[in-house]
Amino acid sequence: MRDQTSAPAAAPRRPPQPPGTAPRPGTRPGPHAAAPHPAAPDPVTPPPAGAAAAAIPAPPAPRPLGERRLWPRSFADRLTTPMPGLRAYARLAREGAFRPGPDGLRGIPDLPCAPAPLPVLAPGTSCVTWAGHASWVVRTGGLTVLTDPVWSRRILATPARMTPVGVPWEDLPPVDAVVISHNHYDHLDAPTLRRLPRHTPLFVPAGLGRWCRRRGFARVTELDWWEAAELDGVRFDFVPAHHWSKRTLLDTCRSLWGGWILTDTRSPAPHKLYFAGDTGYGHWFAEIGRRHPGIDLALLPIGAYAPRWWLRDVHADPEEAVQACTDVGARRMAPMHWGTFVLSAEPVTEPLERVRAAWDRAGLAREDLWDLPIGASRCW
Repeated sequence: MRDQTSAPAAAPRRPPQPPGTAPRPGTRPGPHAAAPHPAAPDPVTPPPAGAAAAAIPAPPAPRPLGERRLWPRSFADRLTTPMPGLRAYARLAREGAFRPGPDGLRGIPDLPCAPAPLPVLAPGTSCVTWAGHASWVVRTGGLTVLTDPVWSRRILATPARMTPVGVPWEDLPPVDAVVISHNHYDHLDAPTLRRLPRHTPLFVPAGLGRWCRRRGFARVTELDWWEAAELDGVRFDFVPAHHWSKRTLLDTCRSLWGGWILTDTRSPAPHKLYFAGDTGYGHWFAEIGRRHPGIDLALLPIGAYAPRWWLRDVHADPEEAVQACTDVGARRMAPMHWGTFVLSAEPVTEPLERVRAAWDRAGLAREDLWDLPIGASRCW
């Protein structure tokens, strides 16, 4: 099952956005977003256009690490748009636009991949290294954190990696924590997690703890949107995303989905990083920026967006990713979720070309677009 490319279908949909045009400033939440889930500690309805900005909510107190909690059976009420119906699946099957054509695949040898040793960090420095797709080695506050680690050569129902993993597993420093954005095969990879010691702290969305504990992990912290936990001076805030979750035929939206804000709380000038996970474009970015001002770096997805009518609601395209970076108020952006697996129909090198053009059109400083090759690092 290609759960990582099946997408909720919006009704009505926005008209397709051609390359080179600016995305709309936001999307209206679908009917499932109108009634926030009872478990949400602080649900938010986007303010009407022109409304005065509300005061920034106080950060929530960190929840206990490894806390056992009861969750509802489904998080479907958090969907921004409804799940796809039979007509959408029939159209997808009829069009057959699952993969790029031969011309779109010719760019595979040109995909940027430049593995290099992890740089030595000076005190008070943070660093990110792109291992490929949504997998990053984040070093901040003295911790090494992996995001959505996928070191496998292939994932279910998907061709093998186009590019090698940017950091060989044996070259990783001891892993202090892992963050998971959601339960799709290209973001939650069981073979990779099996390589970790079972005492490794895992930070996961609500409803995913049982899956992790069944595999022997003893330090699993599940969070709802706008909740946080702290490990050795690094704060982990779980924030919303425009996406969904599914691993089998029977677990659609049984666990939540979202992104993570990692903050080094002990430095005189705390470093703050936003890992968006997997998401479409919409109103949550502005709210994340309002609640978490001063983001130094946003790791944002730019690939797996075609055909647009099918994937618009759950995968941002390059232009929308640039707009999302502006919405969250991040100083810098590092693109991800492209150049590793063939998940959709756009040409394999197109996401990078379009994000560079969109960044330039937005008038943003070129040095703040960290369009890294796989395996490369950048520190600040």
